[in-house]
Amino acid sequence: MVEVIFPDDTGRLDVRFFPPPADLEPYLTLIYHLRVSLPEGETIEDYLQPEWANLRFYCGVSAKRQGQVERSGPTRLGEARLHVTGPRARALHFETGSAEVWGVGLMPLGWARYIGASASDYVDFAGDGEVEPAFSGILPLCDVLCSPDGDEDEQLAALIGFFRDHPGKVADEARIRAIHAAMVDPYLVHIEDFADAAKMHKRTLERLCRKHFGFSPRFLLRRQRMTRCLMAFMLAKEKNWRQTIDLHYHDQSHFFREFQTFMGMSPSEYAALPHPILGAFAAERQRVWGAPVREAGASPGEQLSEA
Repeated sequence: MVEVIFPDDTGRLDVRFFPPPADLEPYLTLIYHLRVSLPEGETIEDYLQPEWANLRFYCGVSAKRQGQVERSGPTRLGEARLHVTGPRARALHFETGSAEVWGVGLMPLGWARYIGASASDYVDFAGDGEVEPAFSGILPLCDVLCSPDGDEDEQLAALIGFFRDHPGKVADEARIRAIHAAMVDPYLVHIEDFADAAKMHKRTLERLCRKHFGFSPRFLLRRQRMTRCLMAFMLAKEKNWRQTIDLHYHDQSHFFREFQTFMGMSPSEYAALPHPILGAFAAERQRVWGAPVREAGASPGEQLSEA
């Protein structure tokens, strides 16, 4: 567990990651429990990086989230218990007060099994999972995970049991696995090579990527490249972009343009921001897995893509 004490003892943040059991690894990126303790009326804020879909079960929180940074005005989720974010291509600004949260990250295969809707319809979605029909199958977990009196071990066991016993079937499972295994190769640059590695025609790759991953194959590779840079930066002792830029960027101006596309700000602007939650998550990921992010289809030494 990573514990963060804020300056002048004004609050604390505790986050603990639980590696998914082996049989759930293809479906879940991670399971985590987060507790934020702040003085009444105080909040902290951060930016979610591009990531796969996440389910966050809140207990006793009044949260506020903004959509992509270029949008104006926050989206208030108020007392919603289940906050859902779809596959993300853009940064998401969020702000929260004291909160207790169970979080579950869904791999593309997990999205296909547990949600079933086309991932492309939920790209950059952030909303109340209890009012969105696509997430109705997840709602039984709310009563278990959102209880303020719940025992952490019992809640974890119930969460694992729910996903393990879920009856969902995935017709495209083998091909989703093949795409995912190919996609995390850091040397993959060209779509033709992507299709060859996944052992399918480019048109099939395009259709399945949009349906189950949310993005075109070309955009997926761009997104992978950026997330590798972001996580390397978050874990670097010296926050220096030059040391963490992926070698597949042609030059710094190419990297800066891509960063603006995905994060809605310049690298220097992002570096200057505090990252109380993302910093703690990166440290806990490294403690648990020894690498920034775990990916299905990658060996422990290769787990450097995004969750």
